[in-house]
Amino acid sequence: MLHLLGVNLPDQKVVSVALTYFYGIGPLTARKICSRLSFHKECKLSELTEGQLNQLSGVLSEMTIENDLKRKVAANVQHLRQIGTYVGKRHAMGLPVHGQRTRGNSVTAKKINGTMLRKYSTVADTAFTRQALGLFQSPLSKHQN
Repeated sequence: MLHLLGVNLPDQKVVSVALTYFYGIGPLTARKICSRLSFHKECKLSELTEGQLNQLSGVLSEMTIENDLKRKVAANVQHLRQIGTYVGKRHAMGLPVHGQRTRGNSVTAKKINGTMLRKYSTVADTAFTRQALGLFQSPLSKHQN
């Protein structure tokens, strides 16, 4: 396993396939990187020299990938929500954003936008915890006064 910029890449994979392990690099971008560095199509990671690996890490470090890209996307979504656009409101409600129908097929969008995760809580929802948090009065407290 080759550890490159925080991602473990398998040695026996073709370089263009292994580059897709990075968040933000798809097959087309991986092929462009390989052609830019003049790697042949069937070149595997184990066949690369130290100099070629240094060139590859230099090209990848110039790109916005992994955590930087995730932060950038999250900031863009937060900006859309903050200024109150239609797309931002759809993100906030956990609904599809790009015009898909919602009558039967919005489960994937709800998973991605996190609404299905919101219904699970780490705090046990018992009468004791609700009373401790002051969310409701117990029936006995009404009759004591």
